[in-house]
Amino acid sequence: MAHPLLEVSELSRSFGGICAVNSLSFRIEAGGITGLIGPNGAGKTTVFNLITAVYRPSSGAILLDGHDLAGKRPYEVVRAGVARTFQNIRLFGRLTCLENVMTPICARGAHGRFAALFRTPSVRNEERRARESALSTLDALGISDTANLIASTLPYGLQRKLEIARALACNPRLLLLDEPAAGMNDAEMSELGDTIVRVRQNFDVTIILIEHHIKLVMGICTNLVVMERGALLAEGKPNDIQNDERVVAAYLGRPRASGGKKRHV
Repeated sequence: MAHPLLEVSELSRSFGGICAVNSLSFRIEAGGITGLIGPNGAGKTTVFNLITAVYRPSSGAILLDGHDLAGKRPYEVVRAGVARTFQNIRLFGRLTCLENVMTPICARGAHGRFAALFRTPSVRNEERRARESALSTLDALGISDTANLIASTLPYGLQRKLEIARALACNPRLLLLDEPAAGMNDAEMSELGDTIVRVRQNFDVTIILIEHHIKLVMGICTNLVVMERGALLAEGKPNDIQNDERVVAAYLGRPRASGGKKRHV
């Protein structure tokens, strides 16, 4: 049996006396869009931070294509094939959109300081290829007309798309999107959902999505991982999760049989 693209096994992370992630295990098969859902404080972003080596696990394992990411530094995780976006947009605000997307492409270059300083032909050729690749990525996200605009001047929704484009420029196999629809209206959210589906198809990338908008999650995700208080509550196809009484009670706003308070995803 082939191993999954990502396998999280008995993953835990504590901060002082608080256990943010508690013995969490799940598997991500290649090629789909998985929604990682749960209320605020469930530990979702902490999971992303553990996968991308922002934090180190207290215990457990994170395997990417069978290889352990434990002990790696963030840039090594990127080189291994993982890229991400953040809840709060982190663009290079004073650079153009094109320069934002070119940055991770150029960072993969193998030229030394001498070649870069004197702009040898090989460096110029590499920059030309990086520019073409960045323009192609912007075009795939439908924002090629923003290439020469300063990133900080873009409307919020376009900044979100630009951040996804920059993450894709890292050439990932696994793309982590942390609340990409935050702050968007219904029309923007629908367009973003279409964009994410196209990204998965056109870039042959597997996506894990943290998102609180259930309509978006149910519309584009092929699988769901549900967290509560740092632990796994349920895992499965969207229709199955939607009909899981534990999930319905905890996340979809229906009261528990005991009459507990409603909670929303």
